[in-house]
Formats: sequence, C-alpha cells, structure tokens
Amino acid sequence: MPVRILRPTGPRNGWTVWAHGGSWHHGSALAWHHACADLAVVARTTVVSVDYRLAPEHPHPAALEDFLAAVAWAQEQAASEATEVAVGGDSAGGTIAACAALVLRDRGAHLAAQVLAYPPIDPQCRADSYHRDPCAFPSAGALTAAWRGYRGDRPDDSGGLYSTPMAAADFAGAAPAIIAVGELDPVIDDVRDYRCRLQAAGVPVRYLELPRRAHGAFLEAVPARLTRRGVPSLRFCLGRALAQAFAKRTGVTRPPQQRTFS
Repeated sequence: MPVRILRPTGPRNGWTVWAHGGSWHHGSALAWHHACADLAVVARTTVVSVDYRLAPEHPHPAALEDFLAAVAWAQEQAASEATEVAVGGDSAGGTIAACAALVLRDRGAHLAAQVLAYPPIDPQCRADSYHRDPCAFPSAGALTAAWRGYRGDRPDDSGGLYSTPMAAADFAGAAPAIIAVGELDPVIDDVRDYRCRLQAAGVPVRYLELPRRAHGAFLEAVPARLTRRGVPSLRFCLGRALAQAFAKRTGVTRPPQQRTFS
C-alpha cells in the first residue's frame, strides 16, 4: 500500500497518519502533498499520508483497512522513538479517521489525538445545513451518492469496522478530538452534532469553527501561517492544535519551523 511520508527536519512530535478527502472515490497522497506538508511543519509531526483504495472498485471496509494498516506501521515506528501516534483526515478522510479512532479504541490501542476536518457523518445527509444553499459543495444529492458508492447497497458494519462513526454503540474512551469546519460548509450540522456526542461521552474535544469558510478549506493554497481575507489558514489552525495536543502529553513544546524535510 503506497504512503507518502512527510518528515520535517529537527525535533518532532511523533507521527500523524492522514486520510485524504475526495468523497471516498477520488484523491491521492500526491494531490494532498502540499496540504500535508504544511500540517507536518506546523504540528512538528511526521505525517504518513495514505493512498488508500478507492470506491466504487474497492468499497468499505477497504479504505479503513488500509488506513489501519498504516496506523499499525506508524505505531511501530513511534514505539522505537518513544513517541505517540495521532490520526486525522479531511472530508471523507476525516470520516475514515474518526472510524479508525473508534476501531482502535475498541482494540485497546492508544492514540494521542484524532484530527477531523469537516467529516461527513450521516450517510443520509438529513441535516438542515445540507439544504440551506443549493449551490454549496458538496450537495446532499452528490454526497449521498458518494456514501452509497463507498458503503454499497447493503452496508455492513459488523466485525467492528465502522463505515460511519454513528455505527459505533458509544463513543466513550475515544481519542481526544480536534474538529474543524467552516461556517459555510454543508456538513457543519453533522460536525456540530458529532462534537456534542463526543463531549457527552466524556471525550475531550477542541472545536474550531472558521468564519466564511466552505468545504475543502484544507486544500486551499494558502501558506500555513498566512490568512485569506482575515481568516486563519485551516492548515495552520489544525497544525497548531495538534502540536498543542502532543505538547500536552509530553510537556515539550516545539515551535513551527521552515518548510524543510529530511
């Protein structure tokens, strides 16, 4: 399984396994290279960007299994360095990462954090926010079709491999969450609801809601520390929050450096 490893020079905060977006049908680690590179620099973490198998040729649980395999490999590397592993993803990749965090919780594995950028949660897309702006991306119709292509006509979440976090019986004991969404994103009601469910289960959540931001903000070609129209870069916000999550566990703060890699 191909992965792309982005390792910033100097001291690092451990490992972060990332699932790209693309509605489970599109995208690649190569296409997400620059976004993940910025995340690696700001968070001071080694990012493992996963080229998981795509639907519809490879429906669920193929993508989740690939992602979990990458996490297992990263955990081996982290153990040799006495560091920790976080998981994360944007859009459909955020859904995969959220499901992986619950699977790993079920298996008794430890994660430093789960970083979820605007993940769709409900395969039926029933929330009001999907219908407020008929021109917004993704539309409810397109996203429900993507869910069907990913999950199949008869989705099977048995065996503990969830296609959506809502298939889990509960959320208690899941990894601390960093969740981000733009106020113009159609998935925002899904994201707000999932944040509340995690918090109700006792999971620590850092929630970032960015004004005037739409879906796909993680891919915006904005240097990590800069802003667009006064709005902070989503990559920088996520990276800074992830760096703080690692620092909270280790007691060591590592400032962002220039975008160089080993």
